Amino acid sequence: MPLHSIHVLPTGARLGLWHLRETAAELWPLLPAGPHYRPLLPITNDLTRQAQWLASRVLLHELLAAFQSSLPLPATTELWLTNAPDGQPQLAGWPGAAVSLSHSGEWVAALLAPSGRAGIDVELVRDKARRLATRFLADEELAAARQGAPDSVIFTLLWSTKETLYKLAGQRGLAFREHILTEPFSEPILAFATGALAATLHRASGQTRHLVCYTEPAPGYVLTYCHEPAEFSRTSLSP
Repeated sequence: MPLHSIHVLPTGARLGLWHLRETAAELWPLLPAGPHYRPLLPITNDLTRQAQWLASRVLLHELLAAFQSSLPLPATTELWLTNAPDGQPQLAGWPGAAVSLSHSGEWVAALLAPSGRAGIDVELVRDKARRLATRFLADEELAAARQGAPDSVIFTLLWSTKETLYKLAGQRGLAFREHILTEPFSEPILAFATGALAATLHRASGQTRHLVCYTEPAPGYVLTYCHEPAEFSRTSLSP
């Protein structure tokens, strides 16, 4: 069972990583609340995608077990992941919990917290992000990106950062190029390392600034994440 790691973030959230080696058939017995999940499994002939979907939920239940001693719920409460009407993931049996999942290639990531908003994204580094950069980066972002790390790394990192903030915002219709803008790097990113990128969400309700952490979970992959507790006061940039 390749649970890679569970980290406790400074905000109290749990971040989990799973190195996917199992098939879908091998993952089913590891998944609690199986009867709830069976009708939700995506209908597809892509067995790898099914395995990723199942592994992300197995990982989520590992994070739930890590929280078990402090959960404000009866021990008999059955928790399982479903989706809110707006498509956002939510935990049945734990109202208000912040949940975010992601998978790419052999890696699955999950972020769980008792409250607030959460976003996480794991990406296999590919040249596709560089080729599509003009579709998701504003002109200023493109200029900054070309001063940084090798193309495939920096462009994948920027895509992943925006994906994480899109999940954290929980609002459909946000355009990466117009509504989620990363700030210029304080210094060129010459080689991949652990760090954080600042970015701004531009919405009708105003502008807010956020900090997205990034790291390399394994060679050839990028991981970005952000958790903001319910009591966290976002820096408003509204006029």
